[in-house]
Amino acid sequence: MENIFKTILTLGLVFISLIRMNAQQKQKMENTALLIIDVQNDYFPGGKMTLEKAEQAGENTRKVLEYFRKNNLPVIHIQHISTNEGATFFLPDTDGAKISRLVSPREGEKIITKHFPNSFRETGLLSYLESKKIKNLVITGMMTDVCVEATTRAAFDFGFHNTIIGDATATRNRELNGEVIKAADVQKSFLAGISALGNLYAGIINTNEFLSK
Repeated sequence: MENIFKTILTLGLVFISLIRMNAQQKQKMENTALLIIDVQNDYFPGGKMTLEKAEQAGENTRKVLEYFRKNNLPVIHIQHISTNEGATFFLPDTDGAKISRLVSPREGEKIITKHFPNSFRETGLLSYLESKKIKNLVITGMMTDVCVEATTRAAFDFGFHNTIIGDATATRNRELNGEVIKAADVQKSFLAGISALGNLYAGIINTNEFLSK
């Protein structure tokens, strides 16, 4: 009988501990939203601007998205539509401009259309975040060194605390003065730069680290 009582007591303590852990995690994620930037078809194989490891970044974004959905946390999809002269991808009314099926928005998830790298520029993003009392942003998307960076730096200037899921972002090879800079080097350099000075603009973690917190 004594052993049964001890077992019940132990199980009870474990149950209470799990409840507390879940409550602490939920409290930690209060006032936090997921920002998915430009995860659109043109960036994937077969698209007009294919990125290095786009599928991996898209799959990791999907995992983070599922976490937010499971915990009923706000999700914001950013969709770029190119309106500038000479644009070659994300053109209006094309399949390439559609949001990837990996992260297809669900009913109730906010979709914001932008025309510039900075997701705040001439959009309703800031007012929407303020209306939801969002203070912290978890950022995923594409391209790392263009729209992700521009949006993250702008978010910092508006007072948001940012976390970028590094392996849920992607870019492509760049060229400078005739020299090709590999996508992997571009990726590392921009993530290192934006997290410099003690994660001034954003902290960088990977998908597994985020999901195990």
